[in-house]
This record gives sequence, structure tokens and C-alpha cells, in this order.
Amino acid sequence: MRILIMGGTRFVGVYLTQILVEQGHEVVLFNRGNKPAPVAGVQQIQGDRTDSAQLKDKLAAETFDAIFDNNGRELSDTQPLADLFRDKVQHFVYISSAGVYLKSDQMPHMEGDVVDAKSRHRGKHETEAYIAEQGLPFTAIRPTYIYGPQNYNDLEAWFFDRIVRDRPIPIPGHGLHLTQLGHVQDLAQAMANVLGNPTAIGQIYNISSDRYVTFDGLARACAVAAGKSADAVEIVHYDPKQFDFGKRKAFPLRTQHFFASVQKAIAELNWHPKFELVSGLKDSFHQDYLVSGRDTAAVDFSVDDEILGA
Repeated sequence: MRILIMGGTRFVGVYLTQILVEQGHEVVLFNRGNKPAPVAGVQQIQGDRTDSAQLKDKLAAETFDAIFDNNGRELSDTQPLADLFRDKVQHFVYISSAGVYLKSDQMPHMEGDVVDAKSRHRGKHETEAYIAEQGLPFTAIRPTYIYGPQNYNDLEAWFFDRIVRDRPIPIPGHGLHLTQLGHVQDLAQAMANVLGNPTAIGQIYNISSDRYVTFDGLARACAVAAGKSADAVEIVHYDPKQFDFGKRKAFPLRTQHFFASVQKAIAELNWHPKFELVSGLKDSFHQDYLVSGRDTAAVDFSVDDEILGA
């Protein structure tokens, strides 16, 4: 297949590009060209997707069998691309988010659950709805929290920063909220597995680990991944309502139960997550956190100090 990836040089796109090239596909990346392609020889078309005229100018003459839209956040990001390739592709794969689900008393989230019209991810669901209404042969992927080497969001690294420096880990609430992390390589593999699978057309899939973890358990798992004892971690619980952090981020996860069933993907995509939590965190710690030198970099712990001081 000749496949277009929107993005392709950061995090998820790097892993997806590598997998698709290994499978023998011809991969083309569309991005601003700020980073080299993750695989030598992969073609990059430089452009700004937010400029619809430029997008059309750069891609109108191109033909693709499948498209992966990895970085569309709002409907306005994806609509020009979807309109340009309507009736021209065999598969349009859109990376959405499990953040679209409405907070619920019944967990885990399932693909048919009600979405939150006020969610900060509502643009993702609006895009899902649009590509479905337009009759595109689409598949929507809804990851929960993604982690692993090259993660540009402070998730596992937030915990590692404190663990390697023997600092307490401030966790909001009681520490027993359940959450779910999925390794980036498992996500990319699931994305690749939708290609050529007629069952996946018109479907939505949650993708993540098949197990859940408490906030406290995640802190202890990160400690083990960093080569320390889980029992050595000092966890400090606090009430976030007693603080005004403004725009400062005190914790990298939403303070609520947040996890989704991946059984549909396991049943229909010939896929199963490869990484269990500790092995995935070790991969991130050794292949990224230490390699990047973040263990010795300066870190702003002022928010932590405010919490601990109280």
C-alpha cells in the first residue's frame, strides 16, 4: 500500500512509520519538515495542514491507498483532508482519544458509551462524526494515556523526575483512582493492524493496556522501572481543592477513574498489548529518560514544594 501519515516524525508517528515500512508499505509523511523522517528513504511532503489551500496544493495530485491522521485535534484540521480524499482511499484512520467519553459511574468505558460534548477533546469526536457522515471508509482509534520512549507529554517522566532525586511524590486525592496507560509501540501496532481488515471499516477502537493501575500503584511501578524498591517511594496525598495552582500543572493525570476496555480491539484486530506496565516503563526509563539526560537536568519543583509545605 501507499500510505500517507499526517505527522510521522514525533512519538506515535515514529513507531507507526517504522512498523509500516517493515511491513513493506510505501510511506509518505506530510508535516512541516522540522524533523527528519524516522526511517531513511521515506518521502516527506512539507506543508502546514492548518492552511487548507496549501494542503490541497501539496496533496491534490497524490494518490494513496490509506491515510493515517495522527495529529488532527479539531474538525477544521481534518475536514480539508477528508474532503480532498473522499472516494479516493481504501482506508482513513483517525487518531481520536478516549478523553471524548463522558465521565461515568460504570467503567470501563466502552466504544458505544456517551461522549462529553463539553470535553476538551470534543473536536476529536466532532471529527469522528464528520468522517463517518461523509461515508469515508474510516476507523477511529481512541487511546487512553500513551507512554513510552519519545513521549513529549510529561507522564512517566513526571514520576521519574521525583524518583531519581529521592523526592516525595505528591498525588491528589486518596491515590486509589484507577487509570490506564498504553505503550506507544502497542498503539502503533494496533493502528497498523486495521489495514486490510474489512471488519475495522466504520469502527471505533479503544487502544491501551488490558490492565488498570491506581495512582499510587503507578508511582510504585515507576520506582521499580527506575531500579528502586516500590516500598521506598514516599507518597504524599493532598486535597487539590485546597490549592490554587493557576495554569501550573501539579499532576499529569486527571483526578478521576479513567480507563477503557480494549476487548473489541483484541477480538477484531489480531492484536494484544505486548507491554505490561513495569516492562513498558523500564523501556521508557532506559531508552529515553536516561538517554536524554533528564535524570541530571534542572527541574522546577516549586509546585511540589508548595504542596509539601502545606
